Amino acid sequence: MHYNTAKANVHEQTDLRKKLRNSLTPAEATLWKLLKNKTAGGYKFRRQQGIGPYILDFYSPELQLCVELDGSSHDNKYEYDEQRTQYLNNQGICVMRFRNEMIWNNLMGVVSEIVRKAKEIEAQRKMEAL
Repeated sequence: MHYNTAKANVHEQTDLRKKLRNSLTPAEATLWKLLKNKTAGGYKFRRQQGIGPYILDFYSPELQLCVELDGSSHDNKYEYDEQRTQYLNNQGICVMRFRNEMIWNNLMGVVSEIVRKAKEIEAQRKMEAL
């Protein structure tokens, strides 16, 4: 498994992950329409994926790429978000964060940035494999 120490989708989070999947925020639902079924550059994403103690908004296990949407609930939680990002980075997971406003103001730009990062990760892995 590609997680260094974190367990994916721990049993204790099952109900919460299911609840979150069934009650996406409007921004999450909008982005999910463009990430599901490999519609964003052919890359597979999951929603509400558990990694260790955290539940990620969107996650590509193949790329180890996390996409987080930050709405008003993240205001004044910079320290928590930084700890979370550091934890995920320590697991080898790249974290991209976007404010909800970016979904409403530039949805295709957000998707393009996600695909750009996915291609960058893919290219880096190919170079490392040489």
